Amino acid sequence: MPLEPEMKLFGGTSNPTLTVEVCDYLGVVPGKITNKTFSDGETSIEIEENVRGRDVFILQSTCTPVNDNIMQLLIIMDALKRASAKRITAVIPYYGYGRQDRKVKPRVPISAKLVADLITVAGADRVVSIDLHAGQIQGYFNIPVDNIFAAPILLNFMRSSIQNDLVIVSPDAGGVERARAFAKRLNASLAIIDKRREAPNVAEAMNIIGEVQGMTAIILDDMVDTAGTLTQAAEALKSRGASSIDACCTHPVLSGPAIERIEASPIDSLVVANTIPLNGKAKKCNKITVLSVAELVGETIKRIYNSNSVSTLFV
Repeated sequence: MPLEPEMKLFGGTSNPTLTVEVCDYLGVVPGKITNKTFSDGETSIEIEENVRGRDVFILQSTCTPVNDNIMQLLIIMDALKRASAKRITAVIPYYGYGRQDRKVKPRVPISAKLVADLITVAGADRVVSIDLHAGQIQGYFNIPVDNIFAAPILLNFMRSSIQNDLVIVSPDAGGVERARAFAKRLNASLAIIDKRREAPNVAEAMNIIGEVQGMTAIILDDMVDTAGTLTQAAEALKSRGASSIDACCTHPVLSGPAIERIEASPIDSLVVANTIPLNGKAKKCNKITVLSVAELVGETIKRIYNSNSVSTLFV
């Protein structure tokens, strides 16, 4: 049943296809918004319909170009706040700067906290994101944050597509909790890649903890960026006798040499969500399958609008 017109959903330019899919699920028309760029690169936004007293949602992933998309999100929220919107919810399927969530050495910023402050000051009353890189990012906000999970979508795909002896593989120690939760729900084994990272976007797979010989291995991560971690993990699994190797992630960042690495690797398939639109190279890669999070995001928006529980989506 369509929502009442008091709710408005606007989309930035980062992921227009997802915006349309979410609106179709909700039975609403995307809000009218004009985005212009001055010759020097400044972003100009105009909201083209009345939002006074409305419950407004803005869907914008802060993916490539990250800084432009963040700035656009902030400007849209400022425009809505000045147009007297009753409540502004920033729906950020992919939260950029999420990997910079702590001080790993002296004299470095905590950029994830800075972005949280910017979003709050710009006018957000609530934030929705999918699979934050670190759960503690929720605490960087002084407003409600719903960190929803793509797990139900990925799990349904795994159950329908993979039948053989299965092992869920965490590509590093930080992803063990996520991999364990998937393994439990799929009644599968668990393996862990012992990895040492020498520098950002540079990783080396060192050892495998767990049995993978003759099994179907699924490498599970929250994102794939340059695919160095992913492909080295796949090589390690192959050397230990895994019969087939697949991978799943929520956020397909896929920057730099990622596609070339995936195509040259022993990975049979990479399943991703559409929190980030695929770039040109990724669209042509036959190994990549895209699953939509539109229903998940749409149901979350509906429950927030109707003041219903969001957490029961994942029970």
